Amino acid sequence: MPPRRSIVVVACLVLLSTVILSIYKVGKAKPELMGKLMPSTLTHVQHVQGVKDTPSQPCHKDVAWLAKLDIQYPIKYAEREIIVRPKPGLERKSLTKINETLFAQSQELIASKDSNLELQKCKPPLVLDVPVFPTAPVNASTMMFGMATTLERLDDSSHHIARWLAHTKAKMFVVIIKPEKGTEASDEQIAVKQGVMRDQGMDITLVRPLTKGELYTESYFSLVRVMYTHRTDASSWFVLMDDDTFFPSMQALLAMLGKYDSKEQYWIGGVSEQWWSVGRYGWMGFGGAGIFLSQGLAAVLDEEYDICITEMHKAAGGDVRVMRCVYGHTETKLTYETGLHQMDISGDLSGVYESGRFPLSLHHWKGGDYPVDLMSLISDICGDCLFQRWQFGVDTVLSNGYSVVQYPEGEYANGLDFRKAEETWNSVTIEASVNPGTWHSMAPSRPRLELDKQKIQYRLVESTSIESGVRQTYVHKGKEDGEPATVLVLYWRRENSTP
Repeated sequence: MPPRRSIVVVACLVLLSTVILSIYKVGKAKPELMGKLMPSTLTHVQHVQGVKDTPSQPCHKDVAWLAKLDIQYPIKYAEREIIVRPKPGLERKSLTKINETLFAQSQELIASKDSNLELQKCKPPLVLDVPVFPTAPVNASTMMFGMATTLERLDDSSHHIARWLAHTKAKMFVVIIKPEKGTEASDEQIAVKQGVMRDQGMDITLVRPLTKGELYTESYFSLVRVMYTHRTDASSWFVLMDDDTFFPSMQALLAMLGKYDSKEQYWIGGVSEQWWSVGRYGWMGFGGAGIFLSQGLAAVLDEEYDICITEMHKAAGGDVRVMRCVYGHTETKLTYETGLHQMDISGDLSGVYESGRFPLSLHHWKGGDYPVDLMSLISDICGDCLFQRWQFGVDTVLSNGYSVVQYPEGEYANGLDFRKAEETWNSVTIEASVNPGTWHSMAPSRPRLELDKQKIQYRLVESTSIESGVRQTYVHKGKEDGEPATVLVLYWRRENSTP
């Protein structure tokens, strides 16, 4: 072989080896979130065909806002713009598979002062189809909500309540009780708070307890009378809730209630996720999940209200009082709606939020690292897409509003069943019970994975409304061995909106 031809052949082989090695490294590297799509026969999965991996390109971004995050530099950074396209007739799926990687290769940022940055690799916008959703608040005038709480706790919750109640025409009554410690709220303070919330678009009325000095549990049950007394011709459903109950979608609540005739006697609710709690307190609607009383049942409970009060002087919780009145004076039994979550489980709740199941209600958000107001902000852009999952390649899953997860050991390819919720929570078992703890509420489920080995999780730490839509920031804080934190940013906007 002539020398020149030998040199050319050797050069080609070297180049080919370099390319193969580069592809291998990109495929194995954590920040790149790469992978190949594998077919699936699961009925909960929607396949998006014909979507090809788009090439990366340089782009410019202002990242000065990163300085507000509690992360240590240097960091790895990647971003993507997502355009939401409402598609008539499309149903929300638990998992939608996209034949494309979510992010281009991440770029290292040395310090937050790099506010105007040229990202060397940035993918073109990704278009995702979602079910058609209303772009204006729905008319929920058929519902009336009630809670009992202190003025201070109401102040802590008012922003979250506004996320789902404002401008919907649904009414709310709040019984302001005296705190266990501290002074009772004055009439002026109550009037000011009511005015502020009404200015935010909420049809809300703050009232004193029916009986001076009554306990919280008594005030909770008194909401049955308070709401029924203030009913209107439109009032069909009366909802009891806690001050840390959150409803992600009023549209979804209306759709759920649309299955029932409000003139009949219905007691609709969610039970505790822990079978231990159900065994202790009873098969009832747990208050934090939201208790829905039909017009027909509320009329009976109001009629029996006084005798119910005398019969339950030793009853514990307010929801227990409702149960005793219903079981004691009607033939109505609980209608269990699995989407209503009491959230009595403790520990890491990722398995709930990453299950792909849409919740009708959430509870106990004040006691953990679960900012439901920030998580649900994405609903302004794509309707009931909160916690909806998209799979990119075989190893990356976005649980919208909660996390981006990569499975570095190819767990999906090895048969991981995404129909099943991952058992990340702490379960309380009952001796001699067939139910291991959460079968009745969370099944089907599967064992938890080991974080940072079988599952690398980037949690939502920031979500902000911007001029064009919503910005989400997901972070993996790195490891103690010096591996830097990784920041993944998604910019969401509706189709035809200005970027």
